[in-house]
Amino acid sequence: MRKIVVIAHNIRSTHNVGAFLRTCDGFGVQKFIFSGYTPYPTLDDDTRLPHFADKITRQIHKTALGAETTVPIERYELPPIETLKLAGYTIVGLEQDERSVMLPDYNAPQKVALLLGNEIDGIYPEYREQCDALIEIPMHGSKESFNVSVATGIALYHLSL
Repeated sequence: MRKIVVIAHNIRSTHNVGAFLRTCDGFGVQKFIFSGYTPYPTLDDDTRLPHFADKITRQIHKTALGAETTVPIERYELPPIETLKLAGYTIVGLEQDERSVMLPDYNAPQKVALLLGNEIDGIYPEYREQCDALIEIPMHGSKESFNVSVATGIALYHLSL
């Protein structure tokens, strides 16, 4: 079974975060990493005001339905790309880009860190450059992209095969 880590950088929506966690639980993701301003559930060493952390945790729980307690989580200010590379992970960004490989054509290695970007701007250029690969999901309708949580589920399904 592949080892998969998911990194969510600068995600805005608590509902997307909850959906990520629930999907990660379903696919047996080893760890979920929050970075930037991505909302995150209460942590043991949380420095946020308790009422604020509790409010965010409740919002995430609406879609996570308990997965916020079953998926191991960590939080960093910046995505820990170099640390994961040193641990043997291939950094794969989920992004539409001229470098992107269509998801069905991508052969995933045994250790993958899937990097997710902001709902509007995607993965910022400085992090795209650090990715070992970029993947995108082929679109057949009139829309350009899927919601980031839906796209994550599709990508995790393929990466977990």
